[in-house]
Amino acid sequence: MPRTGPRNLITDVAGLSVGNAGDARLKSGVTAVICDKPTAAGVQVLGGAPGTRETDLLEPHNMVEGVNAIVLSGGSAFGLDAASGVQASLREKGVGFDAFGHIVPIVPAAILFDLVNGGDKEWGRYSPYRELGYQAARAADAVFQLGSVGAGTGATTAGLKGGLGSASTVLESGITVGAIAAANGVGSVTVGAGRHFWAAPHEIGEEFGGLGFPHPLPAEAQDIRLKRRSLDPIENTTIAVIATDAVLSKAACKRLAIAAHDGFARAIWPTHTPFDGDLVFALATGTSGIEPDPAAAIELYAAAGATMSRAIARGVYSATATEGDTLPVWSARR
Repeated sequence: MPRTGPRNLITDVAGLSVGNAGDARLKSGVTAVICDKPTAAGVQVLGGAPGTRETDLLEPHNMVEGVNAIVLSGGSAFGLDAASGVQASLREKGVGFDAFGHIVPIVPAAILFDLVNGGDKEWGRYSPYRELGYQAARAADAVFQLGSVGAGTGATTAGLKGGLGSASTVLESGITVGAIAAANGVGSVTVGAGRHFWAAPHEIGEEFGGLGFPHPLPAEAQDIRLKRRSLDPIENTTIAVIATDAVLSKAACKRLAIAAHDGFARAIWPTHTPFDGDLVFALATGTSGIEPDPAAAIELYAAAGATMSRAIARGVYSATATEGDTLPVWSARR
């Protein structure tokens, strides 16, 4: 039987901490995943409308071998400013790539669209995301909240509020896998109009309600339920990080990110559409000292998809209602 780490959070992967910052009036926020030391990383984009920063350097053939943090942010393209705030916090601590005596923190980032979720986006000349990024980095810890926090503050899905979710799995090999996701997809995380999560087969315990699959499946299970019928190509996106304490190369990290996208497909219907910017970053801290052999690698990549699906479901499951919401939370659905 699969089991979670002690926190059932991405921070069960040793070498990582997570900080969140949000603004209730703005209905948006930032999540920063901070690495204790430069960490091997990769990325895979499968949605048709991504918004990113510093993703090219993660390709296996490019020079930089380790990143210092990953940022997930609301705010559409404005949210890319959040990485500058995280970068500023790390630079104050002397953390970063030493470029001829100049410390340059390496902070890839991705954004989701939450501009039309009922929040006040009239912020004036400059967006607040740089400061939110700074606050998120300063708040980084091993324990953090889920739901309507950080990058999940204003997230939405088809028919329900989205949210920030996380989960972990400890494998028989001794390797730990963790995921964190800001669920904001165009599709639905529940089966039809009910309360049962698509990710149910991978649930451990009752981490998102313990409802399993409905039986029989409702007639509308295969209906395509969308956030809104009139779609714009930048109005959605689930962004996530998959992490492990295994020893992996940059190329293997990219493969891990690819495998974690299977978790999107198991948790959201439909996903990877032209209207989503679906993206997964991968991190390998190497803190376990285990370099997986082929059999352990198969187990690792399978767990990446399963753990990611659980993280997405937990984000929606944990969302809380706030004034001005345009969609209900899962806990209010009957």
